[in-house]
Amino acid sequence: MIPAERFMELALAEARRGLGGTGPNPMVGAVIHRDGLVLATGYHARVGGPHAEVDALAKLSADGARGATLVVTLEPCSHHGRTPPCVDAILRAGIARVVVGMLDPNPLVAGRGVALLQQAGVEVQQPCLPEACAALNEPYVKYITTRRPWVTLKLASSLDGKIATGCGDARWVSGDAAALQVHRLRAQADAVLVGSGTLLQDDPSLDCRLVPHRRQLLRAALDTRLALPLTHKLASPGGLGPVLLFHGPQADSDKRAALLGRGVDCVEVPATAAGLSLPEVLAELGRREVCRLLVEGGGGLAGSLLGAGLVDELYWFVAPKLVGADGVCSVGALGVERMAQALQLELRSVERQGQDLLVIARPLRP
Repeated sequence: MIPAERFMELALAEARRGLGGTGPNPMVGAVIHRDGLVLATGYHARVGGPHAEVDALAKLSADGARGATLVVTLEPCSHHGRTPPCVDAILRAGIARVVVGMLDPNPLVAGRGVALLQQAGVEVQQPCLPEACAALNEPYVKYITTRRPWVTLKLASSLDGKIATGCGDARWVSGDAAALQVHRLRAQADAVLVGSGTLLQDDPSLDCRLVPHRRQLLRAALDTRLALPLTHKLASPGGLGPVLLFHGPQADSDKRAALLGRGVDCVEVPATAAGLSLPEVLAELGRREVCRLLVEGGGGLAGSLLGAGLVDELYWFVAPKLVGADGVCSVGALGVERMAQALQLELRSVERQGQDLLVIARPLRP
């Protein structure tokens, strides 16, 4: 008999196909098998579309799944959301056994899906490869339990940690391979956020035109006084996706009206001497169902996020270049006076991106 873990590994591979299309929903994969023979597979491809279980069932005849086993990476939903409950579809299909990777932390589900299946006489096995299933959906778990997005901070610097020269020239620190990888990161995210320095100096488009993508990206920026020139790219959203500017109470009302008239969304958040309230920025993005946030900040924004413990994952591109002491530091002040106070990172991987290195790490929580 083939172990359930083998089918769960196949379901996990199916789930990964949904990367970049499901937010704020989780990535989910499903496998239907009978006597070790795979009958159908499915995955959740896009928010509002069929869930993995329904996608797999749709590939079989009306009675094709009767008496079979369903292996699914996440507990089947039991509530009406954008789609009907998957539990109902499973019961209608006559599935005899369900293997669940992990329970859904969504309070609307949270064990209820499993309980309903068991009450209907379906055999349920869970958990199965729970660590792998949880790792697949870390951004979703954070979002559904905190209502704040998973924050990936992207930085690109010279080997000596500079993101720009002393006169502010930051193009191009890293090479073409790194640029392509950044567009992949954008395509996987629900929103991208930059600070005011990047917004005003670089006039970025913040799109993911270099790679295939399933939906438009929310392009957001911090702009305390709404200094964005109306001639800049984000001041005319066009067809590249919505634009959201976070500003403080002192922003010019006429400028705000002009930006709103161009289709730019403007949201006021509290401001302090250190800048806009980053926790409130993240809370607002969460309210807008942003599950995965990519931050492409300058040194100031990077330092503020890292210092406040708001970064979940760090993608750092390091170019084989030296700028020297007069360059702009990649991370702003963290208040570190002794090496023992330095922010500790857990190194996940180091890989080549053309001539550059990509370091993936996570801040260690105290």
